[in-house]
Amino acid sequence: MSNTKALTMVNPKTGNLAFKIFSFDDGSSFDHIQRNNYYTMVMVRSGSGTIRADFSNYDFSDGTLMSFAPYQPFMISANGGLSGIAINFHPDFFCIHQHHKEVACHGVLFNNIYQPPFITFQPKDAETFSLLIEQMRAEMQNAALAQYELLISYLKIFLIHASRLRVDQTPALQQHSEAEKEPFVLQNLKDAIESNFKTKHSASDYAGMLNISTKALAKITRSHFNKTLTNMIAERIVIEAKRELYLTSKPVKAIAYELGFNDEFYFSRFFKNNADVSPQLYRETVGFARAEA
Repeated sequence: MSNTKALTMVNPKTGNLAFKIFSFDDGSSFDHIQRNNYYTMVMVRSGSGTIRADFSNYDFSDGTLMSFAPYQPFMISANGGLSGIAINFHPDFFCIHQHHKEVACHGVLFNNIYQPPFITFQPKDAETFSLLIEQMRAEMQNAALAQYELLISYLKIFLIHASRLRVDQTPALQQHSEAEKEPFVLQNLKDAIESNFKTKHSASDYAGMLNISTKALAKITRSHFNKTLTNMIAERIVIEAKRELYLTSKPVKAIAYELGFNDEFYFSRFFKNNADVSPQLYRETVGFARAEA
């Protein structure tokens, strides 16, 4: 890939990537499965193609900003030329949970398996994003006093602007921002599922965690997501199962156990009911062997 100079900062304590910005003028950086330990944002200025994220496919064209959380598998297939800018940042560099009050992007830009992983932007938005990127690039080349603080500030503004666009373009999120109690409950629910789906599989488990009746939580969930709470929990378990089947060679029994199923055959029935195919057939048709090929 012929890209302009990539600017990279490394965490001196761990050697991990901390922050990186690079331009691309083809799709070769993203044409294979990515599963990074950092956040990735891909700003497509020109080109079109298909995004594969968490085993769903989405078409995109120029003027698209994609957002992927750590360890979220994704791949971008371009229809010919593709150009733009990518930003990577590690949670140790910028912790989204720590800055949640200032930057409400958790569950909006990232870690929202119920929405496509991208937004579209207009030329005026592109100008705003590009200016912030140039400021970040300039600061990365200027190892002066408070470099980290300035970079964090520019990144915060970038994320805030992107989050606002996401909310504007997503009616369900607009409803959340207009209400008071329900969005709080729903965000806590998504966080609770994300933290506990491997061990807690029933709707009553989450109602108890959130101190709300199962009936009331079911009503809110159906109203906002148009699906049952049981379906939401099952979706999250199946996504993780697909990740493991696709990206590893672990036995189905081991994957079942990690996801809180003591009975491999019960897990296989659960997976087939929710994915319309058995775990073994899923692996054979789209899984580890093909990923490694």
